Amino acid sequence: MFTARRWWERRGLQIGLLGIVIGGAWVLRQTQGALLIEVYEGITRPFQMLQTASAPEERSGDTPKVLELQTRIQDLENQNKKLKQLLSYVEKQPLSARPIPARVVGRSADNWWQQVTLNRGAIAGIKEGYVVKADGGLVGLVESVTPNTSRVLLISDLKSQVGVTVTRTGAKGVLRGDASADAVLEFYEKVPNVKPGDLVATSTYSQKFPSGLAVGKVKSLDLKKLPASVAKVELFPPIRSLDWVAVYPKPENVEPEKPTSENTQLEKTN
Repeated sequence: MFTARRWWERRGLQIGLLGIVIGGAWVLRQTQGALLIEVYEGITRPFQMLQTASAPEERSGDTPKVLELQTRIQDLENQNKKLKQLLSYVEKQPLSARPIPARVVGRSADNWWQQVTLNRGAIAGIKEGYVVKADGGLVGLVESVTPNTSRVLLISDLKSQVGVTVTRTGAKGVLRGDASADAVLEFYEKVPNVKPGDLVATSTYSQKFPSGLAVGKVKSLDLKKLPASVAKVELFPPIRSLDWVAVYPKPENVEPEKPTSENTQLEKTN
């Protein structure tokens, strides 16, 4: 009796654990693991609920799709604002002289400062020689047209030449593109009456552009330059970031003033 009791004390725990294992295995076999799955789900459910609660915040945050939509909305809002400003400007013009609004849709890296392509052409009434303006003043000249597009030679192009005048003093010269946001003004006076900050506009001698169109302002002067003095001019129109522009018919019946010996070349080049 004493021996059996001692044996039970030694082996009872092992036998009990073995019974639990065998019983658990039988239950798993009978339920095909359903009980174990329920136990697992009961343990992990609180963590899943926390994860699910945080998911909407993550989805409403910086996910790629949301960022894409936000970027698109912001772009459309900016375009709408610019278009409204342009249309408001157009409506203020006399009906007979209202420009044609157009958007820049083509521009390549290797001729960024030379030309742009507009999304309107002959069907909209645009022709070669039409004048292109933007906020700030003169942008360029339409040099070719298709039914639905127009190509514009920018005043920042190295080939561009525009007859201009310094509005404060009337000093005249030729503005040449410099493939940048600045241009070079070559004067026809050896020592022109000009200083930094003076405003520059198209002159009455130009046969390609109407007079008085804003172009830019003088940044610096080089009065020792040969054969003529020159100035660096900061262009007013945002040439580097053109978007919406206004296209005007080319000036007709422009009769420039009688040229003097110092501006004969200016009339020929413009």
